[in-house]
Amino acid sequence: MQFEALEKRTAEGLSAVKSAAGESRDKLRSRIDQAQVDLDQAGKDVEQKAGDTAEQAQSKWAQMKADASAKMDDVKAKVEKRNEQRDANLAATDADLAEADAADAIDYAAWTVENARLAALDAMDARAYADERARAAANAP
Repeated sequence: MQFEALEKRTAEGLSAVKSAAGESRDKLRSRIDQAQVDLDQAGKDVEQKAGDTAEQAQSKWAQMKADASAKMDDVKAKVEKRNEQRDANLAATDADLAEADAADAIDYAAWTVENARLAALDAMDARAYADERARAAANAP
């Protein structure tokens, strides 16, 4: 089930973040680069699946994917900007903002999980209704 795959990915993400704590900036940048590769691949996977969905749903999820991609580009740009900063106070402020962005991203992920749950339940309800109507039509005189 998709929720099980999501749970696994969440656990892997948590493990990676915990493992990264205390690592050098070079190692962190390497992890960021890998996360970008993983995000790009996930985006390709979503794009492939979106191609198989109805036009209305595709446009909604395509926009969310584009927003997420733009956010990742923003994160990469901020990483590059940090590499050029020299002032400790600005770096501390930038770290505070990055931590706030991470917290917001986690909140957004939680919201998307709830949204996915609602969509899955709605799909199940729609299928149950369709099956019910098919049975009623088959039993009609």
